[in-house]
Amino acid sequence: MNDEIPSLQFDPTQVEDSVGYLLARARTMISRGVDESLRSLDITHSQGSVFLMLFMGKCNTAAELSRDLFIDSAAMKRTLDKLESKGLIKRVADPDDKRLFKLELTAEGNTLAQKLPPIYKEVLDLGFTGFTQEEIGFLKCLLRKLLANRPLLETR
Repeated sequence: MNDEIPSLQFDPTQVEDSVGYLLARARTMISRGVDESLRSLDITHSQGSVFLMLFMGKCNTAAELSRDLFIDSAAMKRTLDKLESKGLIKRVADPDDKRLFKLELTAEGNTLAQKLPPIYKEVLDLGFTGFTQEEIGFLKCLLRKLLANRPLLETR
């Protein structure tokens, strides 16, 4: 078994065919589709990501959201401030550590968060038009394998 990391040659004249470029373009395409679909709810894709993470219980602090969504802390603070001013989230002092604030969806925020999964699904369904279930499953497998390398990148 060969455990060597395959070399992904980078040829500046062929940037459109590089894995990084293709991943970035795909992410941008999906993000723009989601942004357009969320416009009627008066939220952005990045705000929608915050809602989903809170709604799923995956994160409950600004630091966790920043880390999981790869958003710098200043941008996250601005996003949270905006969502709080709209009455969609609230910051609640942690009873165990008064310096820490937990984030919670308000009733209005929770209602909004429940509307998001079908919107994201519709955008993804359009984006993956022409793909078989097997191809989508294989892509998910490859992306999970890529994401498993996160610690390697974070220690550089």
